[in-house]
Amino acid sequence: MRTAEDWPLQTFLELSALPSAVPCARLHTRQVLWEWGQTSLCDGVELLVAELVTNAITASGAADWIPTVRLWMLSDKTQVLILVWDASPEPPVRKNLHAEAESGRGLLLVEAFSERWDWYVPQEMGGKVVWCLTPEESM
Repeated sequence: MRTAEDWPLQTFLELSALPSAVPCARLHTRQVLWEWGQTSLCDGVELLVAELVTNAITASGAADWIPTVRLWMLSDKTQVLILVWDASPEPPVRKNLHAEAESGRGLLLVEAFSERWDWYVPQEMGGKVVWCLTPEESM
């Protein structure tokens, strides 16, 4: 199991669970990867962040108030670990869609563009964290 020391590059962003959070998360991702010298990963990591944040906003939609979503990105300089928290404890559901469907492909894209993904319930703050790890070579 890897520890925080294995991920020397780290960032955190908290956003309101509104649709406008997605472009904010993408811009943050692009700027951080530039700072880290990992611009070759930008397109793939931005896509993964956008899908996970979109799913988190959707999961948060049942709340009576505007909750937050939280984004962490960690890197060991060869891979990026992306974690997104939302207030809903409900597990993410990968949908099997037909070709004509206009939405619902988020986790399919995460599965396709990441090395692996999963989710867990953090005991200290509830809700859930969905995470994915980029492949080592550029996407």
